[in-house]
Parts: sequence; structure tokens; C-alpha cells
Amino acid sequence: MNIVYKLNKDITPDEFIEVLSHSSLGARRPLDDMQTIKGMIKNADVIITANIGDKIVGVARAVTDFTFCCYLSDLAVHENYQKQGIGQKLIEKVKEQLNENCNIILLAAPAATEYYPKIGFTQHNSAWISITF
Repeated sequence: MNIVYKLNKDITPDEFIEVLSHSSLGARRPLDDMQTIKGMIKNADVIITANIGDKIVGVARAVTDFTFCCYLSDLAVHENYQKQGIGQKLIEKVKEQLNENCNIILLAAPAATEYYPKIGFTQHNSAWISITF
């Protein structure tokens, strides 16, 4: 399987929704709110896609200042392609866009809480979130 990783801000809302809806993130994203989905794409600082042919099978979307902190808002891999290292590679590709001392911060999906420690993330017990949808 030949996976190509792209710095890809041209992902369409439908492509983004397709990957999200077939990952554990779909339940926590406003997939039926096209205006929000378009804004998520337009206003992201970094979007990396994992592509097999013309199909996007994974997406990493981040908001960052590139030097101190990077919020990895979405890391989604289509359920048919999980457990093949795609998520970890997407994170590596995001890191390539950042200053070497930049911290990546994320909120793990409940189904992914066991994944992040395995790839070098440390859990932080004082994060706070205000959910509006």
C-alpha cells in the first residue's frame, strides 16, 4: 500500500467529513454543519493528509503559532486503515512544519486514550474545555 502524505489545505469539506465520519472523531465533530466544517479547514494553520491514490484515508489538522504551541485539533484515520502507523506518521508530518521546540497539545478521543502514551505523549491532568455544540 503506497501512502502519500501531503501538506494539503485544499482538502474539500466532503473529503474531510468522509474521513471524520469513518473515525472515532465523527461523533464529536459537527459533520452536519457545513459552515463550521469549511471554517475548520480554512482557518487551520496546518493540514496534512494521508492519501492512497486519490482517496484521503487520514487527516491531521492543527492550529499553531509554529514556535511554542500547536493544538492538534483533529487526528483522524479512516477505520479501514487504522493500526498501520498512519496516525503516527501524520503527527510526524505536522512536527516537520513546526519549530523543533514547539509543543503539540491535543485532546484525545475516548477511544484513543491508550494510543497517545504509546507514541510518546504525556497525559496532563489540568486541561479545560468549554463545549458549545
